[in-house]
Amino acid sequence: MSFMEEAFKLAEEALENNEVPVGCVFVHNGKIISSGRNETNLIKDPTAHAEMVAIRKMRREIPDLKQILQESELYVTLEPCIMCAAGLFELGIKKIVYPAKNPRFGGIESVGSAEKYRVENVKTEIIYDSKYNDRSIGLLKDFYDRENPFCPLDKRKIK
Repeated sequence: MSFMEEAFKLAEEALENNEVPVGCVFVHNGKIISSGRNETNLIKDPTAHAEMVAIRKMRREIPDLKQILQESELYVTLEPCIMCAAGLFELGIKKIVYPAKNPRFGGIESVGSAEKYRVENVKTEIIYDSKYNDRSIGLLKDFYDRENPFCPLDKRKIK
C-alpha cells in the first residue's frame, strides 16, 4: 500500500468520526514514523489537525525530531492549512506531497505561500500530485454534506 493510501485510510477514519477528513503519514527512510488524522472535535482542540497530531506523537517518541524531519517526507490528503504549513516549514520538513488544493485555508499555494513561510536554508520540496484529487475532494464533500453534530444548533444549516 502506498504512503498516500495510508494517509487516506486515516482520512476515512476521521470522516467516520465526524471530523474533517484529512489524514497524513510522515515517512523517514522509507518507513512510516508517525501518522495522524484530524481530531479537533474528539479532543476539543482547534489545532488538532492531522499534521499536528502526528507531530505531537513524534515529539514524545523521537528525541532529535527536527533532524529526523529534515530527512522526512509528509504525505497528506489535503494541502496543509496556513498553521500546519508554517509549522512544517519551521521544522524543516524535507518534502510535502498532497493531492488536493485547499482554496479556503491552504498554506502552501492556495491562500498562504510556501515562499512566505520557508525558513532560511531549508529547501522543502513541494509536490502537488493530483492523482488522488477526486478522492480527497469526495471525502470533503461527504463531510460537508452531513449535519455536524458538534456545531451549535443556531449555526447549523437548514437542509
